[in-house]
Amino acid sequence: MGTDLAQTTVFLSCILGSLVIFLILIALWVLKVIPEYERGVIFTLGKFTGIRQPGLTFLIPIIQRMIRVDMRLATAEVPRQEVMTKDNITMLVNAVVYFKVTDPEAVIIKIEDYIFAIRQYTQAALRDVIGNNEMDSVLMERLQIAEAIREIVDAETSDWGVDIESIKIQELELPAEMKRAMARQAEAERERRATIIASQGELEASKNLRAAAQELAASSGALHLRTLQTIRDIATDPSEKIVLFMPSNLATLADVISGKKEE
Repeated sequence: MGTDLAQTTVFLSCILGSLVIFLILIALWVLKVIPEYERGVIFTLGKFTGIRQPGLTFLIPIIQRMIRVDMRLATAEVPRQEVMTKDNITMLVNAVVYFKVTDPEAVIIKIEDYIFAIRQYTQAALRDVIGNNEMDSVLMERLQIAEAIREIVDAETSDWGVDIESIKIQELELPAEMKRAMARQAEAERERRATIIASQGELEASKNLRAAAQELAASSGALHLRTLQTIRDIATDPSEKIVLFMPSNLATLADVISGKKEE
């Protein structure tokens, strides 16, 4: 009798344990937790029936299916590609798209793979916008080019339930021969600026020298002091040169003497 009771107890324990495990599996199947940054798109027998908000939600097994949609800001990298500018210059360009989902229903129902579609449409818009601009404009107005691409992509993808936040052009790579030509141009420009700066310096120096000469000529004492300073500077230089200083009025005396002789 005791053995039968023990066997019955073990059997009931196994059944109870199996029932608990079954209920846990059913609960995991029908109860879903949606994080704050996601939304659940519900299909009942294949038909859209609503959007589930974050939190605990209940699904009818087999009849209902839920697709999760991430509502956070996401990125899609546009791979590097060759683009021809308006002046027939080939450039290698890559970019990155920042976007977020605004309508979970549309992004699931209206488009198969919205991330892939955004990437492909951005590639096409990038080729069109850069193709309508010359190389100098693309290099100097990168932000304006990116904004023009964003407006085109955003206008087309708004029906998909996606908002394009921004598009950043990461790289603009020119051909090697174009890089060398631009380097030569930049070097020539630097040399031109250096020449202009040097000539301006010489012009300012000549003006200062002329003003100094006029000031010295107006005062004979100042001219003599300047001469003594020059003699002192020469004396400190250990050279083998012999410098003879002549009075400043020697030329005037020579002219007077020669004039008397002619008379």
